[in-house]
Amino acid sequence: MVINVYEAKTHLSRLLDRAAEGEEIVLGKAGKPLARLVPYRERRQPRVPGRLAGKIWIAPDFDDTPEDIIAAFEGDLDVVE
Repeated sequence: MVINVYEAKTHLSRLLDRAAEGEEIVLGKAGKPLARLVPYRERRQPRVPGRLAGKIWIAPDFDDTPEDIIAAFEGDLDVVE
């Protein structure tokens, strides 16, 4: 549904409430779509790898998982017993 610019100016507050609730409103002129009124979403900052470098410690044997635990995760319960 396209909402005419004149109607949008008249009911802008109501349209803003609808957009804030998640509805996408299409604004147009003479029935031709021109713009979308969508809910505002905060832009997230891009991840910066390595931000915790030097702030956390990982044990030297972190990647050395015992075979019985690997077998349990893989569903080989015979090895676990």
